[in-house]
Amino acid sequence: MPEYSIIVDLSEHMLYLSDGSQVVKGYPVAIGKMLTQTPNGVFTIINKQENPGGPFGVLWMGLSAPHYGIHGTNDPSSIGKSVSHGCIRMYNSDVLDLSSKVSVGTQVTIRP
Repeated sequence: MPEYSIIVDLSEHMLYLSDGSQVVKGYPVAIGKMLTQTPNGVFTIINKQENPGGPFGVLWMGLSAPHYGIHGTNDPSSIGKSVSHGCIRMYNSDVLDLSSKVSVGTQVTIRP
């Protein structure tokens, strides 16, 4: 299995899955709004939880930045917008697809 990493491009509202040398897949995302922006930096996935409840859709992947994660959504119309409290929201089908390819410990780079 390839060694994947994740790149989140905030200006594009896109999350990219990379196998080290090239982008394998891209997913549209929602990101933090002006007052609760998504943090920039290099983090890792520290946990995964299926069916976390509430607004987190079908899956939560926690990041090493406390209180931030990559998760599904119960509001698919928010994807592509800057509306979250800083987390990275994905369509439920996309977060399940991504989660099947990455593991705890996967590097996540978030760039402006």
